[in-house]
Amino acid sequence: MHFTDLGIDTRLETQLAHQGITQPTDIQAHAVPTALAGHDIFAQSKTGSGKTLAFLLPAVQRVMKQKALSKRDPRVLIVAPTRELATQVFTQLRLLIAGTNIKAVKILGGENFNDQIKALRNDPHFVIATPGRLADHLTQRSLQLSGLELLIFDEADRILDLGFTEQLKMINELANHRLRQTLLFSATLDHAQVDALSRNLLKKPKQILLSAANEQHSDIKQSLYLADHLDHKEALLEHFVKQEEVGQCIIFTATRSDTARLSELLNSKGLKAQALAGDLTQSKRLEIMDAFSRENFKVLITTDVASRGLDLLSVTHVINFDLPKHAEEYVHRIGRTGRAGFKGTAISLVGPKDWPSYKAIKSFLNDELAFHTVEGLTGKFKGLRDKKPQVLNKVNDKVKPKAKAAPKRKAKPKKPQAPIKAPLNIDGDAPMRRRKKPEQE
Repeated sequence: MHFTDLGIDTRLETQLAHQGITQPTDIQAHAVPTALAGHDIFAQSKTGSGKTLAFLLPAVQRVMKQKALSKRDPRVLIVAPTRELATQVFTQLRLLIAGTNIKAVKILGGENFNDQIKALRNDPHFVIATPGRLADHLTQRSLQLSGLELLIFDEADRILDLGFTEQLKMINELANHRLRQTLLFSATLDHAQVDALSRNLLKKPKQILLSAANEQHSDIKQSLYLADHLDHKEALLEHFVKQEEVGQCIIFTATRSDTARLSELLNSKGLKAQALAGDLTQSKRLEIMDAFSRENFKVLITTDVASRGLDLLSVTHVINFDLPKHAEEYVHRIGRTGRAGFKGTAISLVGPKDWPSYKAIKSFLNDELAFHTVEGLTGKFKGLRDKKPQVLNKVNDKVKPKAKAAPKRKAKPKKPQAPIKAPLNIDGDAPMRRRKKPEQE
């Protein structure tokens, strides 16, 4: 199948050919013609499947070929959960609209608010935004959505997990008219909040379900290694990063402080590494991501801020220095490699603190996830035993506490009995005693 078979404009097909993209992926083959037909979409597709183009292609074609509902309001609004993912979408959009008069702006938190107002006054056709900053502009009335034609939610499950439910409701209400088309993409449709949101946002949607959230990625080789403690993890990390087959590598940690510490450690070993954390300014984060995409350094160390939205074909390895708390996030992390048909490797280090996360991931993927060893770096940690399940009280389904044995009472010491004294008579004399009768002979 080719893009012309999907009804794509020849101008868009030419732009794709310049990027070396000639055949649509499964999600593109299903979503593009459905969106072009004007249907709302409720779609699930695994990471790295090409879903960004699945909604950008019909969106750009709509702006190219259809008359606008409003001259002032944006025609297409794309909402993404993180700044990195929004930037990735914006970059791909600019490639598609190069050489046209279509205008697009990016509205992200951490950037100058007044500069964004000026950009919005230029009446862009596309707005790509994170939900928090978008809500700020809607509140300040620097952005109107009454003429919006196409509303797209990318990674809707992640948006909701980050706590932006109220912002999504505001967006929906301000762009609520019968001509609006809505496309909702999520890594999983088996999500209570996503399901509830879809009922409010979508009108008779076409559901596109191509892969389950826990489906294994055939192009990614997964390996797990047990680690005794922090020093052991660092020794394993250094060993893996130094391997010749490692191109660019993304290392995921649990905390911001770990990103800085590991960056210093690897740089001291002669490995070019940089840390990316949520507390950096937006300009600094973009600077780091741009340098990494240009392959100016080998190792990017980050928290889950970069688990979605990074589409870099040169990333050959992903290393989980710490396992994520949520099993679904593991799938998104390792999906930063093995993209667009390339092979990738995902390595996870599992220490005592990671064991509950390992058990959750194992259950989520329904896979054994066997452990491997490195010669000379094999540790003593072999996993933790499962706790025995507590007995439930059948009456009220509450955990029945273990009955405690009643403490033994100490026997009270017996009081010594006072000697019996003979009663005194009134006069104070001793009472008379009876004589014993003489025994009869």
